[in-house]
Amino acid sequence: MPAALWHAPTADSPVHGAVSVPGSKSLANRALVLAALSEGGSTITGLPLAARDITLMVGALRALGCGIAAADESPAGAAVRVQPGPVTAPAQIDCGLAGTVMRFVPPMAALAEGPVCFDGDPRARERPMSGVIDALRSLGVRIDDGGRAALPFTVLGGGRVAGGPVSIDASGSSQFVTALLLSGARFSNGVEIHHRGGPFPSLPHIEMTCRMLREHGVVVDTDTAERGNACWSVQPGRITALDRAVEPDLSNALPLAAAALVTGGSVLIRDWPAESLQPAEGVVDLLHSLGARTEPTAAGMLVRGTGRVRGISADLRDLGELVPTVAAVCALADSPSRLVGIGHISGHETDRIAALAAQINSLGGDVTADEDGLLIRPRPMHGGTWATYRDHRMATAGAIVGLMVPGLDIEDIATTAKTFAQFPTVWRNLVGPTAATPAGTGG
Repeated sequence: MPAALWHAPTADSPVHGAVSVPGSKSLANRALVLAALSEGGSTITGLPLAARDITLMVGALRALGCGIAAADESPAGAAVRVQPGPVTAPAQIDCGLAGTVMRFVPPMAALAEGPVCFDGDPRARERPMSGVIDALRSLGVRIDDGGRAALPFTVLGGGRVAGGPVSIDASGSSQFVTALLLSGARFSNGVEIHHRGGPFPSLPHIEMTCRMLREHGVVVDTDTAERGNACWSVQPGRITALDRAVEPDLSNALPLAAAALVTGGSVLIRDWPAESLQPAEGVVDLLHSLGARTEPTAAGMLVRGTGRVRGISADLRDLGELVPTVAAVCALADSPSRLVGIGHISGHETDRIAALAAQINSLGGDVTADEDGLLIRPRPMHGGTWATYRDHRMATAGAIVGLMVPGLDIEDIATTAKTFAQFPTVWRNLVGPTAATPAGTGG
């Protein structure tokens, strides 16, 4: 059965409004793993429990013996009480399409005594996993993957992991490093991770992990001066329980800010963190480079369009999750853009480099893709169908293009539920009533 079509609203005038976004998936799933490995119970607030990635992580941790119970629900997100216990097996883990589950949970599963089976969506079986699988094997963990270095696989836990030094190639995903860091303190000898390979992406996400570990009392040392020869070490010891509030997700905030930019309007992102574990400064700098103005207020971050959308030349190696939004904006800019350092996003929920080029070009745009990035030459575009490839970022990118290109229908807008279940409603309310009429059955 073909995916339902959602008619993307066109902005007939500048967009103005105030919006709230759910808690950060990246922060939330790190917080859940650390809470499950901690000594003592903790409460995590601001969780977007409607997001599929969060639901999958909660299910994975419960399968491994962690108690997670809802504490309350509020407009700012749900609160859960996490009660850790011994990591238990056997277990079956559904990773869905969540990179955080398929990569963060196997090192924890290795602490169990018995088999823990991992599988996920068809696309998940194509996502790179060798960094985690090879690292765990070199640390003495038995893994049955049929030689695929990909899902499905089974971690045959022996009840402990010796830990110690390990070399990995993290050029495909920073999550390979985070996966080992999160559980490393529970390994008998800690873990010392040596990256040997091409420049690794998304350093701010690794730094997020290290800061969170330190907040839990874990001793972490880093040396990232050379991207091709970096090192992180975690000393063995207790992971202290810590109550935590999850910040709003700035990756999900960016498409809403982009609505202000491309229409010359203004959007207030409520509760934008004054001090953030996320790369907030990089997000703001990116908005400025594209032509927006920003103003921090007591209520959040106010983003204004200036009437001009500028093309940019940018290395987005550290902000790869933002590329679909940026590419959509650049397709509507007044000059060409070159986005580089993003080869790793071909291994995300879909091959985002190829998907962005294909969809923008299908509407009459002019995008050239190569293994490292995108060259985007703005041209007048026409309506059509925007494929999402079951990728939430592709869906929100299509919504941005649809603001300025009438007649755009988006396949499977519901895929945004991966991290932002309320997106179609929030977008419709922000942009106006033209979004209220779906082209198919996907409202």
